Amino acid sequence: MAWPEKLRRVPWAVVAIVLLAATLRLVALDLKAPHFDEGVNGWFADRLRETGTFEYTPDNFHGPWHFYTVFVAQSLLGRNVWALRLPVVLASVLTIWVLLLYHRWFGQAAVRWAALAFAVSPVCVFYGRYSIHEPWFVLFTALFTWGVMALWLDRDRAGLWAAVLGLAGMILNKETYIIHAGSLALAGVILAAWGRVVPLNPPIARRAQREWRPRDLRNALLVALFLLVFFYSGNFFHPAGLLGPFEAMIAWTKTGAAGNGHEKTAYELLPFVNYYWLALLARYEWPALIGLLWSVRYAWAAPAVPRLLAILGGGVLVAYSIVPYKTPWCLSVMIWPWFLFFGAAVTATSSRWDRAAGALLLAVSLGMTLRLNFREYENDAEPYVYVQTYRSVDKLTGPLLELTRKDPRQYGISGAIYLQSSYPLPWILGDFTNIGYHDGKIPDPLPPAQFHVIETARVEELRPKLGPGFDEVPFHLRSGLDECTVFFQSGLLPAPPQPTAEEPAQP
Repeated sequence: MAWPEKLRRVPWAVVAIVLLAATLRLVALDLKAPHFDEGVNGWFADRLRETGTFEYTPDNFHGPWHFYTVFVAQSLLGRNVWALRLPVVLASVLTIWVLLLYHRWFGQAAVRWAALAFAVSPVCVFYGRYSIHEPWFVLFTALFTWGVMALWLDRDRAGLWAAVLGLAGMILNKETYIIHAGSLALAGVILAAWGRVVPLNPPIARRAQREWRPRDLRNALLVALFLLVFFYSGNFFHPAGLLGPFEAMIAWTKTGAAGNGHEKTAYELLPFVNYYWLALLARYEWPALIGLLWSVRYAWAAPAVPRLLAILGGGVLVAYSIVPYKTPWCLSVMIWPWFLFFGAAVTATSSRWDRAAGALLLAVSLGMTLRLNFREYENDAEPYVYVQTYRSVDKLTGPLLELTRKDPRQYGISGAIYLQSSYPLPWILGDFTNIGYHDGKIPDPLPPAQFHVIETARVEELRPKLGPGFDEVPFHLRSGLDECTVFFQSGLLPAPPQPTAEEPAQP
């Protein structure tokens, strides 16, 4: 085939969508300071590097997959914000490929609109630039759901592998896999029952002969079992971690039921009637909101897969509305089916007006995404900006990192941090070998250190013990915490450059 013919066959629309998605997620990836949860996740990757294994702790954290991906990225690229976040960027971009697989049941045009909506979605971009588990969970959930559909209707080998490995990936990432897998099973029951009232149109037409063989099922299950055992056992060095998936369910039941300070009671109309997720959709995610509304039409005569996905999307929304524990990044794991319905709505007719309206909604999404990710990324008035670390933390970390850049021996600087909640500092300053974290307590006697960090409201407890010879610098660590102060030993940091005669000091 000649090159001009090859170029004509390239799906340039898909290439453009992927490039747009990657650009939005990669440009200025280190613009935001590391979030609290990113600091925790990075710390676990550091522990994996130091000990050679991962000891699973279900009471506080999610599955091990994400920690291993961060470990690999940091091993290849060094300990920096880019390496911390690149794995989730990859997961978020790969999700576009999975959405495109749904063309079997929605058509090429609809899934391309869906992929474009995902590419510019504020929630998918904002948290696709965060080193947290959700982007991976979205990828594996969409893959698992596609696999179940393909296995059910088309009976092909690809569906078998996607369903098994997608479920394994979900288990390896978040304890909430039970909500999504359970909702899909329940949606199947509702689909069958509702089909007796309003039959499917067209009726289900399954492939007469399945493509996969028993050995394919065996191989897929063996690969999934190996992955679960490898990661939960800390690459075979922590066998006790194999109980992790079961322990996580118990721990998450307590966390989800308690809320742990993440309840959104301001959005409650009645007990168990909470519109927090709908409020986020109405504020940021207009294409997804249109998709959610459009999905209601599949209660009437509709094909099997769109109706099942509509039931699934509604069921997951109800489940997350009932659970008291609510953080905005959870919206990213619910939203992906509604993008497919948005694409279906735009392409339901051949009207140019429908496509113009769809393009306008996507343009609004893109504008919101640019504003949120590159200007308002630490504005607490934005609901997606949740417990965000402020760039003001650079007043503490910037001078220290600059010292080590000029002289790596400065990683031995001694420090003492008296904050009760100090993340992401343990990861940002993870290469420093002589920093103590004291969980809000001021030891007696005071540890000899070249810098000390404490809440500004408590400086009078610390200042008399330090004595003279320290320079005070106030800063804000993150949302929800009062102002902090770092005491740098005088002479530790280089003096700022003095203005010359030609360059007078600024007022």
